[in-house]
Amino acid sequence: SLSRRSAVRITTLLSDLLGLEYTRVRSCAFVDDGLVIEVGPTWRAPRCSGCGQNCAGYDTIKGRRWRHLDLAGMKWYLQYDTRRVDCPRCGVVVEHLPWADVGSWFTRPFEDHVGYLAQRCDKTTVKKLMRVAWTTVGDIIQRVVSRHQRGDLLEGLVNIGVDELSYRRHHEYVTVVVDHDTQRIIWAKKGKNAATLRAFFDELGPDRVAKLEAVTIDMSAAYIKAVTEASPQALIIFDRFHVQRLAHDAVDEVRRAEVREAPSPGERKSLKGTRWPLLRRAWNLNSLDVCKLATLPLANRRLFRAYLLKESLAAILDGKQVNVARRKLDEWIAWAFRSQLAPLRRLAATIRDHQDGILAYVRSRLSNGRTEALNGKARTITRRSYGLHSASALIALLKLCCSGIVLEPVTRRPRRPESTH
Repeated sequence: SLSRRSAVRITTLLSDLLGLEYTRVRSCAFVDDGLVIEVGPTWRAPRCSGCGQNCAGYDTIKGRRWRHLDLAGMKWYLQYDTRRVDCPRCGVVVEHLPWADVGSWFTRPFEDHVGYLAQRCDKTTVKKLMRVAWTTVGDIIQRVVSRHQRGDLLEGLVNIGVDELSYRRHHEYVTVVVDHDTQRIIWAKKGKNAATLRAFFDELGPDRVAKLEAVTIDMSAAYIKAVTEASPQALIIFDRFHVQRLAHDAVDEVRRAEVREAPSPGERKSLKGTRWPLLRRAWNLNSLDVCKLATLPLANRRLFRAYLLKESLAAILDGKQVNVARRKLDEWIAWAFRSQLAPLRRLAATIRDHQDGILAYVRSRLSNGRTEALNGKARTITRRSYGLHSASALIALLKLCCSGIVLEPVTRRPRRPESTH
């Protein structure tokens, strides 16, 4: 009949618009906020969602709905009476569905599109574009990461970097592990103590831990303890940029003390505006910075001595011969102790205690530069999310954006020929 032919055309049109594989459209109906499409899998016998084996269904959940991608400004829902199966291998589970994961209320194309947007903009924008709850975006991200993560990220590790990342206004931290060779975040967990990093080595397993050759970390005593206990054969490399940051802090502490203790307003004024020239490297100085540094030996010899110590340490770390660097570093430590500058003396004591790890950088040229770069990207993710209230949400976003997952905008894909077997 004409009405039957029209219904067939409508269901065929809807099938083409959905673009879902192994999915048959049965009927449709309009509701207040959109369109509900009655669907079903193209196979007859229900399949186990765990192992995919055909099983006998014995129970049905009526009218289960899944949100699909919007079309023409309307929300689209898929509706199906899901069945439970008693699988000999997996037990009682919900049947496998070709359009959605178990436990999800959204179709896979919908979740993949949310994941693509979350890689590029903040969760609030994703929430408004996709018309879902803010917390729902986080739940979808975790499922997208689980579905698209390819292979074992902990396999084949040789050189790794460890650093902490703060969130919630620096009151909470997550420990992040980066693979230097692939330049990807491979592991993250809430906390920044030895037990947190020890959990990574436990998950890695003794065989793979034994294959580690180098670990770059800052001078955190907790991280040092965890690495030396779990992987004693690995070379511990202290981050070169962390060492230089300690030197910058020491110079800035000297500058503040000299300004505070200047005997006359004239001497205090001569030190004004010297903060950034003192901390920049030579190739980043402009003409005004050069002029300020040129007058520094006469304006304040103690501050100029601190600047020379900072630049000398950077030059030592730029070297490529370990024996030469060791000798020069010993000379630098002695010079710093003679400088009569308390911040530089404390820095010299720290460098002396961690000298082997600092020199390991000269030998290997590995640093936490990649880790810090990824942490910079992670901080951007945190800022554009307007704060994250849980470590699990942050970790899911880190894995989505920094572990090598590549997502594209969801477009209609040609469906495979339907099969009823």
